[in-house]
Amino acid sequence: MKMLKLLALDRFTILLIVMVMLAIFIPVHGQAANGFGVVTNIAIAILFFLHGAKLSREAIIQGILHWKLHAVVFAFTFALFPILGLLAKPLLLPLLGQQLYWGFLFMCFLPSTVQSSIAFTSVAKGSVAAAVCSASFSNLIGMFITPILVSVFIFGQSQHGYDPTSSIIEITLLLLVPFIAGQLLRPIIFSYMQKAPSIVKAFDQGTILMVVYGAFSAAVVAGLWHQVSWTILCYLTIACSLLLTIIMLLALYIPRWFGFNRADQIAIFFCGSKKTLASGVPMAQILFIGQPIGMIVLPIMIFHQIQLMVCGIIANYWSKQHTDE
Repeated sequence: MKMLKLLALDRFTILLIVMVMLAIFIPVHGQAANGFGVVTNIAIAILFFLHGAKLSREAIIQGILHWKLHAVVFAFTFALFPILGLLAKPLLLPLLGQQLYWGFLFMCFLPSTVQSSIAFTSVAKGSVAAAVCSASFSNLIGMFITPILVSVFIFGQSQHGYDPTSSIIEITLLLLVPFIAGQLLRPIIFSYMQKAPSIVKAFDQGTILMVVYGAFSAAVVAGLWHQVSWTILCYLTIACSLLLTIIMLLALYIPRWFGFNRADQIAIFFCGSKKTLASGVPMAQILFIGQPIGMIVLPIMIFHQIQLMVCGIIANYWSKQHTDE
């Protein structure tokens, strides 16, 4: 059990693996897949409604005031990650193939995580308020920036008729509108959410599991495992690990050079070094219609687990350091 905790293999991670295995052996397809997709979209909308209800107005105001920290996180998330992904093209495209490289690049275009960024910042004794604002801002702005980056750097080179406007509208309706509705209704429903935090968490994780199962089911039906060998999976895992290592080293030292205090450095480190699975898979389903979604989301699936493992170890180490001081 200690080893599982060290590797961040909690119940959710194990269930994530189970969903992938279930999709491999019992994929949903045909009319059932269409119905499952509708139910999943409804669950996603409710999930972002709950995210909106959880974020306080005070946190939003504080986040706006602490613009320097958010500018650094924004630069990591939507500038540094994409630059590294694009620079890796000459090496990764021949090794991974077009679809997996697109997935790797798409991962670089995604916003940061919300829950895990806040949780790790809290464990490491960093600025939780800054993490809440920065991670939430990243997800909100990512609904607009990610489709534009995909349009310019992925489809701009292969599908000249691609227009990101419709994708932005779909993402806005599915993710942003429910989030705003949650904000507006927060005074009414937040107290009920506090009384049942386990139910909210279960719904949160359950929605991600549904999305992953649906995406990988479609991939299996389309012949994913006939296209991806164990060798390519190893290459992809190494690429994700190297990317995370480079980003984390930069996220460790750059905030120090800019003169941020320790608490803010920790928030920048965890918010600026991670990519979201919860928003990534729904966005992929909208942005990559007609493409093998399983191939597109496989890089973020692998990167997601690596980042949880590494951040879990680092957060615990920094927490002990803070206690010793």
